[in-house]
Amino acid sequence: MSKSHQHKYQVETIWTGNQGNGTKTYQGYGRDHEIRIAGKPLLAGSSDPLFRGDASKHNPEDMLVTALSTCHMLSYLHQAVLAGVVVTGYVDHAEGTMETDAHGGRFIEVVLRPEVTITAGSDPAKAEAAHEPAHHACFIANSVNFPVRCEPRIIVESV
Repeated sequence: MSKSHQHKYQVETIWTGNQGNGTKTYQGYGRDHEIRIAGKPLLAGSSDPLFRGDASKHNPEDMLVTALSTCHMLSYLHQAVLAGVVVTGYVDHAEGTMETDAHGGRFIEVVLRPEVTITAGSDPAKAEAAHEPAHHACFIANSVNFPVRCEPRIIVESV
């Protein structure tokens, strides 16, 4: 029987959007905030521009899609090693779809589109197959209540 382990992640989120009157009106406050994690660079955040945010700053929706993309990548690189596949490049063009209605919103899907470059001596079928166990090993994908699909493209380096 395997023993479970808990891991904690601490984040400090500080609202910096008080423009003098707090939240007196919906239009009267900014959505800007700072995300602080000890020992790491500060992240400047806001809401999506559709929700009165600053487009030049990270928003929670971007960060959720980013978390899924990077978690899959890190899990995939591990699975590639186990499969004997030598990866020399990895670029993901991930896209999340959120749906809103009168009651709020929720993500309905995220699609990962990694372009994986492998050495000429690596097996493309194994490279593609490694995405399945990587998906199941991804902590973030295992934590969301919507589908996360992966549409990989394998590129073999020329000799």
